[in-house]
Amino acid sequence: MKLRRATVMKGLKYAGIALVAFLVLAQFVPVDRSNPAVGQQIEAPVEVAAVLERACYDCHSNETVWPAYSRVAPVSWLVARDVHEGREHLNYSTWERYSAEERAELMEETLEEVAEGEMPMKPYLLLHPEAKLSAEDLAILRAWTRGQGAPGDYAHREDEESED
Repeated sequence: MKLRRATVMKGLKYAGIALVAFLVLAQFVPVDRSNPAVGQQIEAPVEVAAVLERACYDCHSNETVWPAYSRVAPVSWLVARDVHEGREHLNYSTWERYSAEERAELMEETLEEVAEGEMPMKPYLLLHPEAKLSAEDLAILRAWTRGQGAPGDYAHREDEESED
């Protein structure tokens, strides 16, 4: 019995040493945390821009705020992967590159994912509770999306506000 316990303890000791060595060496694996140049900013009313910046920009723009934990492997690998995949799918910093049809499709997809609770991603919300979208936030995005390319609705609200 003592021999078995000693063997298990010795195995745990080596496993612990290997884990620490892995974590130390992992810090030397480079991770791309760059923020490429921002193209034309998305043209949206102030309320819409505020919602997008608060809940979406860290993963879906070139204006990512890289928190301290994004510099510690292996978490840094996960964060960088999520940001790069997010930018690849939808990047508000390159909004002008999308056609009107692509923009409408992306916004519809965004609304659907937000309404279904898929976005912002749950792990992100655990560390960034301020990114959680309220019913009011969703209503703002819905109204703006409906107004894109259509007369009236939310699309011209910013113009009306600037005239006041």
